[in-house]
Amino acid sequence: MPAPPTISVIIPTLNESANIGATIRRAMSDDVQEVIIADGGSTDDTVAIAERLGAKIVVAPAGRGSQQKAGADAAAGEVLFFLHADASPPAGFARHIRDTLAQPGVSGGAFRFRLDSDKRSHRLLNRLTNWRSRVLRLPYGDQGLFVTAQALRGVGGFPDSPIMEDVELVRRLKARGRIAIAPADMLISARRWDRKGVVHVTVTHQFYLLTWKLGVSPRRIARWRGHVRTPS
Repeated sequence: MPAPPTISVIIPTLNESANIGATIRRAMSDDVQEVIIADGGSTDDTVAIAERLGAKIVVAPAGRGSQQKAGADAAAGEVLFFLHADASPPAGFARHIRDTLAQPGVSGGAFRFRLDSDKRSHRLLNRLTNWRSRVLRLPYGDQGLFVTAQALRGVGGFPDSPIMEDVELVRRLKARGRIAIAPADMLISARRWDRKGVVHVTVTHQFYLLTWKLGVSPRRIARWRGHVRTPS
């Protein structure tokens, strides 16, 4: 019986000292080959914590696209799992990833979306996001995108884009096959939605998505946003 494909976990970080220790421990608790921290220039203890826990460190220009691309380029695993620093993968995530990618016609996948909050607005967001993922096959990066290294190379690698890098990757993968949603929840910090508001975050992101679909370049959208999209 062939050995299961090896998995590299890639985590983009920028000043994530409050979260990164727990995230690395969760990632290392399952059957993975390596955990790679793709750091965008943290000025706190993020890198020191990651080094103490045995993670591999890769430094890249700040921006989630460029950091995840650097992590992917440095990865040795046959499967790449892109995990956000403030997210918690489900128990047995490695098995879910392998089982999902083994399905016929699947080019990539992600987990179900669930915020770590029981607010009514957050529960509604969970339902809407999972409907979009299930019906439109359009998961976002905070759901933990995963893909084989071979398939990623086949679509030109991880998009080095200042914004919409996750949507662009999913778009490329959909051209090669089906995007599957693993039957388990990615638990995601609600901090961004709490800080800016569910309506503001949702409407703003949908506006950026619409303009991107209409052909506006990611770099122009990033300028509208006013800053580089960092991992937090």
